[in-house]
Amino acid sequence: MALDLTSLPRPSRDDATVGTMVRGLVGSEILRIAAEIRELVSKGTQVCNLTVGDFSPKEFPIPDGLRDQIGTALQAGETNYPPSDGVLELRQAVQRFYERALGLKYPLEGIVIAGGARPIIYATYRAVLDPGDVVVYPVPSWNNNHYAHMLGAKSVVVTTDAASGFMPTLAQLEPHLSTARLLCLCSPLNPTGTMVDAGALRAICERIVEENRAREGRGQKPLILMYDHIYWVLSFGGTKHVTPVELVPGIAPYTVFVDGISKAFAATGVRVGWGVGAPTLISRMRDVLGHVGAWAPKAEQVATARYLDDTKASEAFLTTMRASVDARLEALHRGFQRMKDAGLPVRAIAPQGAIYLSVQFDLVGRDGLTTNDAIRKRLLEKARFAVVPFQAFGLAEDTGWFRLSVGATSVAEIEQALPRVEATVREILAGK
Repeated sequence: MALDLTSLPRPSRDDATVGTMVRGLVGSEILRIAAEIRELVSKGTQVCNLTVGDFSPKEFPIPDGLRDQIGTALQAGETNYPPSDGVLELRQAVQRFYERALGLKYPLEGIVIAGGARPIIYATYRAVLDPGDVVVYPVPSWNNNHYAHMLGAKSVVVTTDAASGFMPTLAQLEPHLSTARLLCLCSPLNPTGTMVDAGALRAICERIVEENRAREGRGQKPLILMYDHIYWVLSFGGTKHVTPVELVPGIAPYTVFVDGISKAFAATGVRVGWGVGAPTLISRMRDVLGHVGAWAPKAEQVATARYLDDTKASEAFLTTMRASVDARLEALHRGFQRMKDAGLPVRAIAPQGAIYLSVQFDLVGRDGLTTNDAIRKRLLEKARFAVVPFQAFGLAEDTGWFRLSVGATSVAEIEQALPRVEATVREILAGK
């Protein structure tokens, strides 16, 4: 007879069995919203779901070649522990990939493999920061506030705006760089789908190099730049992806790249990511990841190595994928531009990169809507249109800005939903 433990205490913020850090750790706003949508869908409601930063396998299956290589590696018995820094074949493939596609040739010791990009971000924070150190990051941005909390770091938040594509400028960052230990930047940016301007990034990097030269003379620890460009292969229009190191080579000793196959190949569940940077940093990140055990599965690593080196297949896949993502983003952008041209208080930033579109519903104060979340709920209830407010990415103000993610929907679903959105906005304006 089984021992009945179903009466064990349920989770509580005041639970004395857990530590102070986790009691103060805030859960994901995106997951909370996702739970609402799942409940609606379970009741038979059709929703245009633009909330998840993920890919529906129905809309965006992983490449055939990658899938087949995973199966081949499993059949070959590649199921034991990988090396703590990743299988050699994959590190070599990433090395060739960066040289071929980005013009950056790193030593193998500067490349570490992990179970997706999240462990790379955590390892960067863990390797660089001591409790109380200052980490500077712009908002909106993804999860930096939670990582800083977990590491006991001091967060310095730089609020950006639509005029700069929600990208920080040197003028905004400058007051904080002299005390910072870690600066976190992301381009293309989650949640906005915008990309940093080359001139702006160059100015920031030159200032970091200048700061670190001064610190070296004083015997102080340098300022490290974490550059998350997990979406870099998904660039649209005339916008060109740029990297700190190509613009300012002198920043290379102080830069960690966050990258992987999750977004490039619609392979979020395959869990293969990598960090690239100076061996002095990467070696310590490897040690952190080794103790945590945050390795990518060995078969997936072997398969990714082979697929990255199959340049004909991978480039053909990316060409098709970029076109599919761009079609969805453009369908949304055209729809909101039509609404704006019709005089409705909505606007969208033209697609630049990633799988996201930034859209503003300037409806706060209308028809009893006092917050972004109230707007979100109205759109979900009336238009069956699910979006995520920028508050989920650290932006405090209720300015009507939302992230729309296209990885789990089709162009047809988007085009069917847009008239419902327009009708809902008109109802709000009419006070109905």
